[in-house]
Amino acid sequence: MRIGVPRGLIVTMAAIFAAYHIVLGLYTIEIPANPLPVLAAMALYATAVTISMLPGQPERMSTWLAVTNVLVCIAMPMLIAPQLDATREGGLGYSTWYVAAVGTLMTITSTRRRHLYAWLGIAALVIQTVLWDPALLLGIGVIGSASWVAVSHILSRALAKASRDAARFARAEREATDWQAAQEAHLYERQFRLGQTGTTAVPMLRIIEESNGELTEEQRAECLHLEGAIRDEIRGRRLLDDVVRSEVMAARRRGVLVSLFDEGGLDELDEASLQRVLTTLAEAIRSTSATRVIARTAPPDSEVAVTVVGLTPSGDGRARDLGQSDDDEDDSVDLWLEIPRTAARA
Repeated sequence: MRIGVPRGLIVTMAAIFAAYHIVLGLYTIEIPANPLPVLAAMALYATAVTISMLPGQPERMSTWLAVTNVLVCIAMPMLIAPQLDATREGGLGYSTWYVAAVGTLMTITSTRRRHLYAWLGIAALVIQTVLWDPALLLGIGVIGSASWVAVSHILSRALAKASRDAARFARAEREATDWQAAQEAHLYERQFRLGQTGTTAVPMLRIIEESNGELTEEQRAECLHLEGAIRDEIRGRRLLDDVVRSEVMAARRRGVLVSLFDEGGLDELDEASLQRVLTTLAEAIRSTSATRVIARTAPPDSEVAVTVVGLTPSGDGRARDLGQSDDDEDDSVDLWLEIPRTAARA
C-alpha cells in the first residue's frame, strides 16, 4: 500500500511553475546586458525540468539526473547574474527569475527522493548570491527557494513514513486474518473430529454402560475396531470419507489390519480429484485379500497421491503392527497400488 500525491497533479503543477519562470525571463529579457546567456539558461532549465518529469521513470530519481540538475542550478546563476546590474535603478524585478527556477528544479529533485542533491543545488545558489551581492540574499527570493525544498523534504519523509506504517498495518491485518482463519479451521476440525468420534463410540459406550462392562468376545472385538476407527480420525484425516470408513470397518471385522496415514499430501487436491482418490482407495480395501493394508499419502510434489500396500505376513501380523516384531522378510505383497494425483495419470 502506498500513500502519496497523484503523480499527474505534481507534474502539472511543476510544469506550470517552470513555464511561468520562463515567461518571466522572456518578459524581462531587455534587462540583462546580453540576452544570449539568459536564453541558454532557459534552454538548460526547460530541458532539465522536462527530463525530470518524463513518465515511466522510477519514483527515486537516478543519480546521473540528480547530478545534472545540480549542475544546471550552478550554471544558471553563473550565466545570468553577470548580465545583471545589482545597482540598477528600480531594482532587478523579474530578471532574477532563475532563483525561483532553481527552487522549482530542486523541489522536483527533492520530491523524487534525492534530498541531498536538492540541498546541494540550494547551497550553490546561496553561495553564488552571497558572492555576487550579500544584500540580495533576502531580496531576490533565495530564502523562498530554500523553503520550497525544505517543505518538499519534510512532506516526502512524512509520506514515506505514512506509507511504511500503512504497509506494516496492512501486513499485521493480513497476519491477524490468517491467524483467525487458522483458529477457525482448527476449531472446525476439532468439532468435526469430536462429532465423528461421538458417532462412532456412543453406541458402544451405551452397551458398556447397560452391561456394566460385561462384554462378550464379539463386543470386545468390536471395541478394538472402534478404537481403530477413532485412531483413523486422527491419523487418516483426508483419507477418510463415509465410504472409506465403511470399507475400513468391514475389513477390520474380516480380520484385516488397516493403517491409514495422512501426512498432508492431499491438502492441495480439489474436491473432484480427492473424491476419485478416495473411491479408488475404498475399492482397493474392499477387494484385497491381504491380511494387512497400509495406505499412506505421498508428498505434495509427487505424481502419486496415495500408496496402498497389502501384505500377508507369515507370522503374527498383529504383533508387528503394534511394533512388537520387526521380522517382515516373509511377508508377501498381495497389493501394491499407487493412486495418481490427476485423472490423466490414472
